[in-house]
Amino acid sequence: MNIDNNIFKNILNNKIKANIIYKDKYITAFDDINPKAPVHIILIPNIYIKNINHIDKSNIYLLGKMLLVSSKIAKFKNINKSGYRLIINCNKDAGQEINYLHIHIIGGKYLGNIICNCNKI
Repeated sequence: MNIDNNIFKNILNNKIKANIIYKDKYITAFDDINPKAPVHIILIPNIYIKNINHIDKSNIYLLGKMLLVSSKIAKFKNINKSGYRLIINCNKDAGQEINYLHIHIIGGKYLGNIICNCNKI
């Protein structure tokens, strides 16, 4: 795979314009160009990691920071009380369309119980 053609890398390098919500030394968050809900933000690490299968111990801080910033973005977008979903897809069968680790932060409407009824586990 040629990472130079990756849309997320091109957003990081300002080759593709995006509405940046948050950016620091480690991560960047921006509005999804094809939102599935009123709030749909993509959060990515500023270093290339193909997907969750490619993380290692050196990424522990980065992943924790991604989750912390996800919750801060939810508060900033006023979806923290009504509810939101964090999604990390891994590989084709799970729906990963872009080979770059990313979190979808989705909310602003009722999202339903699509995964399972956790009360019965």
